[in-house]
Amino acid sequence: MKAIAFTRFGDADVMSLQELPDPLLGPDQVLVEVRAAGVNPVDYKIRAGYLQGLMPHHLPLIPGWDVSGVVRAVGIGVQDWKPGDEVLAYARKDHVQFGSYAELISVPDRMIARKPSTVDFVTAAALPLAGLTALQALKAVGTGSGDVVLVHAAAGGVGHLQVQIARELGASRVIGTASPRNHEFVRSLGAEPVAYGDALVDAVAELVGGDGLVDVVVDNAGGLAFDQSLQLVRDRARMTSIVDGPRALENGVVNTWARPNAEQTQWLVDLVAAGKLRVEVQQTFPLAEAVKAHRLLEGGHVRGKVVLTV
Repeated sequence: MKAIAFTRFGDADVMSLQELPDPLLGPDQVLVEVRAAGVNPVDYKIRAGYLQGLMPHHLPLIPGWDVSGVVRAVGIGVQDWKPGDEVLAYARKDHVQFGSYAELISVPDRMIARKPSTVDFVTAAALPLAGLTALQALKAVGTGSGDVVLVHAAAGGVGHLQVQIARELGASRVIGTASPRNHEFVRSLGAEPVAYGDALVDAVAELVGGDGLVDVVVDNAGGLAFDQSLQLVRDRARMTSIVDGPRALENGVVNTWARPNAEQTQWLVDLVAAGKLRVEVQQTFPLAEAVKAHRLLEGGHVRGKVVLTV
């Protein structure tokens, strides 16, 4: 099969299109013909070697944890899937090596959700990791009916989904930080936009009124946003960060790391099919141009997601 892979860690140029052996198919795995692969910040962090102390890595390494495609074959222990099924998955395995930037990928059946026919492969591939991160972070701090929620980086891959999911979970108001050029986009998702920067605390307090505090904060940005959020959240146990685990633990804040969850993935993609969740894809690239996709994502300021097509 053709796949994007690298044999040493480094910048985007270490990746190239290669011919590699087809994946093995374990007894509880599904072999998927990849139609699209979501590109996430964690992908370039893996490529740069930043996660080597967290999970086992093996070279040559094919990046990518998001996938949509068509089932080609199933393992002998798989009962719920058959060739021809259209699927999607957050396919993070225990070892980092055989990812979704490829023509084929083997995925444990416990991670897979069924793609509705009305959801295209690009949209489906953009959803799993960002959607699960968004949902699990909100659930980790008990987001529910009547909550006022502050979402940082509300125009980004996770944030733009989080805004919508928070409303789906019952939040009465969602405030989203974004650069001014993305304020109309954030507003279209159902949030009240505010600009990043030194004036954020006062701006949010003025929007909220009363004591100037919010019920829930989801930090998708880190740095200054994290510090400001400590001043804005009513209870630190209802603030979560997806970017700064050590500081979160030091400050009584919940740290979120997305876990594969087929049931939640299905719930999310069914929302998309029902027109209740919009997945913004800023740009697609053919598989062979994965280097360009990484450079775009590393440059920041991506609205929504970037996806590779196969």
